[in-house]
Amino acid sequence: MQDRIAELDRVRQDVLAGVTAATEAQHAKGKLTARERIELLLDPESFREVEQLRRHRATGFGLDAKKPYTDGVITGWGTVEGRTVFVYAHDFRIFGGALGEAHATKIHKIMDMAIAAGAPLVSLNDGAGARIQEGVSALAGYGGIFQRNTKASGVIPQISVMLGPCAGGAAYSPALTDFVFMVRETSQMFITGPDVVKAVTGEEITQNGLGGADVHAETSGVCHFAYDDEETCIAEVRYLLSMLPQNNRETPPSAVSSDPVDRRCERLRDLVPLDGSRPYDMREVIAELVDDGEHMEVHERWATSVITTLARLGGQAVGIVASQPQSLAGVLDIHSSEKAARFVQLCDAFSIPLVTLVDVPGFLPGVGQEHGGIIRHGAKLLYAYCNATVPRIQVILRKAYGGAYIVMDSRSIGADISLAWPANEIAVMGAEGAANVVFRRRIQAADDPDAMRRHLVKEYTTELMHPYYAAERGLVDDVIDPADTRSALIAVLTMLRSKHAALPARKHGNPPM
Repeated sequence: MQDRIAELDRVRQDVLAGVTAATEAQHAKGKLTARERIELLLDPESFREVEQLRRHRATGFGLDAKKPYTDGVITGWGTVEGRTVFVYAHDFRIFGGALGEAHATKIHKIMDMAIAAGAPLVSLNDGAGARIQEGVSALAGYGGIFQRNTKASGVIPQISVMLGPCAGGAAYSPALTDFVFMVRETSQMFITGPDVVKAVTGEEITQNGLGGADVHAETSGVCHFAYDDEETCIAEVRYLLSMLPQNNRETPPSAVSSDPVDRRCERLRDLVPLDGSRPYDMREVIAELVDDGEHMEVHERWATSVITTLARLGGQAVGIVASQPQSLAGVLDIHSSEKAARFVQLCDAFSIPLVTLVDVPGFLPGVGQEHGGIIRHGAKLLYAYCNATVPRIQVILRKAYGGAYIVMDSRSIGADISLAWPANEIAVMGAEGAANVVFRRRIQAADDPDAMRRHLVKEYTTELMHPYYAAERGLVDDVIDPADTRSALIAVLTMLRSKHAALPARKHGNPPM
């Protein structure tokens, strides 16, 4: 037995050491190895590996002469801040991290374990796609991953961390998960690489230009978070996990905060201009409201006219959807509607209360928006809010016009509490536009049309757009001092902590796509 144990120790040491030349090549590219990444992600000494000694069974194209342990993927579980997390990491040193039958089976197993245990799953992706030598078996392996991604959706948090080139099928699994992290210069995602693009369309482009972190963070919206190095990226994954529950049956973990729940936010009185046409940075408002000014913005650089971010209020995790007047005046367009809708669905799936900060002039007009399906895309956000059963609080800071007011979690679509600041303007449209429509003939017939327009704009504002109009009709629960917003939000969240709302019995809805 002692001899057998010694042999086992030698095998494990060989597996853990890997091939020195391959490790050096990985480091030369500015990349960590799969095991180094797992060490950064998980608490020290907490990782328990599964199927470390697994090998592939393929025989063709020279594979029978090369059967390394792990088959190019490391799977197992550990803890992040003491809570269980499952992980799989492609090992680029073995077959370039390409997926074969045994490789896929290991991933299937760890995904099934994560679902059964009700714990988050983190994938550290650095693979070259399907292992060509194994043919359709590799493709079937990807199918099994996609099926499990879908089964786990809304059940456990799924986080994809892109740490190398991921093409073809390797890019679809991350797209099915809740969050995608990328590292600049070293990670790329695309369905077909630059060589195929050139062959088919004649376009010449680099890997980063086609599917790098900045492209997916700013243009496509595939990437939620982009960082300059792996260490920072993985540290932020740990922080994100601290904001999320283990599964859809639990609530997010609370945290003790030294930020007083009754702290007044005096700066908010001057931060938001009374003039509805003047921009300001909504991030500053959010920083004033949340615990210690800390929040984690999702899709920070994509669809920037709306902000989606995770934070804490009184130690309780919340999801914040906020207009951003600094970008396109805070209008909703195709991309911002999609961005906010998916964030609302995520928060609802994992019992994260929603706070919506509203300063929205409407939906973005234009032929491109209409032909691009702004009706369909805007309806995604409407559907997401109407379907959400978590605690929902709306705060109207300044203007809220037209359909965008309704869509941004108004009382009429199910917000539990709606609060407004004293400068709020809630109406079908701005006073200027409304006067031009309602009083068009009177303005045209006047001796001084400009003077008549100004008079009628003032009259419309006084009658229908004063800050208490909606409150008088029960569409706003209270008009509050901006400085009291933080304490008001925490009080409402505390009251709604045990909220339970049931949806009609159905297999699933049919949201706009």
